[in-house]
Formats: sequence, C-alpha cells, structure tokens
Amino acid sequence: MPVSRQIFDATCTVDYVGISVMIITSFFPPIYYIFECDTHWQFIYLGGITVMGISTIITLLSPVLSTGKFRSLRAFMFVAMGLFGLIPVIHAVIVNWSEPQRNITLAYEAVMALSYLIGTMFYVSRILERWKPGWFDLAGHSHQIFHVFVIMGALTHYGVALIFLEFRDRKGRERVAT
Repeated sequence: MPVSRQIFDATCTVDYVGISVMIITSFFPPIYYIFECDTHWQFIYLGGITVMGISTIITLLSPVLSTGKFRSLRAFMFVAMGLFGLIPVIHAVIVNWSEPQRNITLAYEAVMALSYLIGTMFYVSRILERWKPGWFDLAGHSHQIFHVFVIMGALTHYGVALIFLEFRDRKGRERVAT
C-alpha cells in the first residue's frame, strides 16, 4: 500500500461521502420539476432522501461503522437511497399518466437506478478479486467498476434532467399561450 492506512481510510470516506451527496442531490431536479405545483410532496420526498443521505454520511463518518464488518450495512444504505426513488417515481407516473415524456423519463430513471444497483453489487461482492486474487489490485477492481456504474447513472440522470427542463419550458409556453 503506497500510503498510510489512515490516509487510505480518509480518502475512502471522502469518496463515499461524495457519492452519498451526489445521490441525494440527484433527487432534487426531478422531484422539484415533477411536483413543482405540489410543494407538500416536494418536501416529503426531498426531506426523505436528505434524511436517508445524512444517515448514510453519519454512518460513513463513524469510525466503528466504517470497518469491514459493516461493509454490508453501508452498501444496504446506498441501495436503500436508490430504492427510495421508486416511491416518487410511482407517484409521478400516476400524476403524469397522460404526459408523452412519461415513458422516456421512466426509461432514463430505470437505467440510472440499474446502474447504481449494479455498481453496488460489484462493490459488495468483490467478485473479480475473489476469482483472481491479486490480478485486479491496480486496475479493474470492484471499487473502480462501482465508480464506472455510478458515473453512468449520473450521466443518465443528466439526460433525464434535460427532458425535465424541456418539459418545464413547454408547460410554461402553454400557460402563457392560454
């Protein structure tokens, strides 16, 4: 290991906290735009993911819970944050049933969720490292694959955010025209 254990642990913590913050903030644009006219649901959904995210961050910052013994708990918390998104998605489908963009935004959101979940599965299972110990120490290990899937999910989220912005602009033009 080229750095001390303390530096390694600190950089891993910063890495996971950054991913947690990214997941939390990725909920804000779609929930804001979908429930723009219903601030009650905005508050519930954004408050829910924020509380879950802060709980995850506290867990990550806890020296006791940051040990290998609690790796599955940390992974479960990431999965729970991702799965929490199903609740506002189902609600949004019901509210926006007649919108033509519904299916494409659902497809984007499904790809995003799938990317996060597949990445988490690589992170938890460490399958490549178990199959070939030592082969993936520098490149191709589960943590790097996890990051590739997180980036794919973030890019997919960016795509759906563009659709939400176009939808908002179109709705605004329709309101002005009537």
